[in-house]
Amino acid sequence: MAETTRTVDGHRVKISNPDRVLYPETGFTKGDLLDYYARVGPTMLPYLIGRAVTLKRYPNGVEGEVFFQKNCPVGRPQWLHTAQVWSVTHQRFQRYCMIDDLPSLLWIANLATIEMHVSLAHADQPETPTSVVLDLDPGAPASIVECAQVALWLRERCAALALQCFPKSSGSKGIHLHIPLNTPATFDATKTFAHTLADQLAEAHPDLVVSNMRRAQREGRVLVDWSQNDNFKTTVCVYSLRGRARPTVSAPITWDEIEHAWQTRDGRGLLVEAPQLFERLDRQGDLYAPLLTLKQSLASPSAVSDAA
Repeated sequence: MAETTRTVDGHRVKISNPDRVLYPETGFTKGDLLDYYARVGPTMLPYLIGRAVTLKRYPNGVEGEVFFQKNCPVGRPQWLHTAQVWSVTHQRFQRYCMIDDLPSLLWIANLATIEMHVSLAHADQPETPTSVVLDLDPGAPASIVECAQVALWLRERCAALALQCFPKSSGSKGIHLHIPLNTPATFDATKTFAHTLADQLAEAHPDLVVSNMRRAQREGRVLVDWSQNDNFKTTVCVYSLRGRARPTVSAPITWDEIEHAWQTRDGRGLLVEAPQLFERLDRQGDLYAPLLTLKQSLASPSAVSDAA
């Protein structure tokens, strides 16, 4: 079947090549991709609405060519919203797709957009991040197991600052921690905070943690990547699929799961695939919901140092 049409919330969405296999290892097709996003959409949309979205497209599947797309494609339907956001890198405005409803999500997915990456700020307030993110990225032979230990240490440090943080699998090798703010903040403040936190943890645990971006220093350790806290950076959206060999999801995980992974030195339970995601949602609900509403204020760099 080359092309069909779905009517979604009153809008007609063209679906092309639904039988194309995107994940050869599992046989997961473009139709499966669309079905996944149609089903997860009501839970995922609150994390997309109002934010500029960078598309990571895999037109020939995860074993083929891949590219990032910031400017929203020509030929988009009139009902799909866009937003102009200034690009520091390119020194010009770029017109991003806005995924504000289910038809828009499915239209984007039909472009073989496996991954959706979002800014930490809303498009209409591009200098006001709503959260802090810490990306725990292991350097081989370190793995997601070591990321679990680092995540637990970061939770302790956040708790000492009266801050709650929420973990999700990156859907790849590591773990992401989000600290909700939803209070006035700047990227200068969030980046400084994240950098200070990463440096302090690297100083306390130099055998396992590094905050320096140089790859030569990362072997066998976990990089606490603080650099994502910038107005021109994006992070894969919660509930986005990933372009790995299997259809893994950047899925919320529990602290109990993280503790179990570290205690047993087994990180397999931290990787969630698309078919598993819905059973987890039925059982646990949306573990990332506090990211949308929880109001917290950042501690000063000196307070971070005092809490170390």
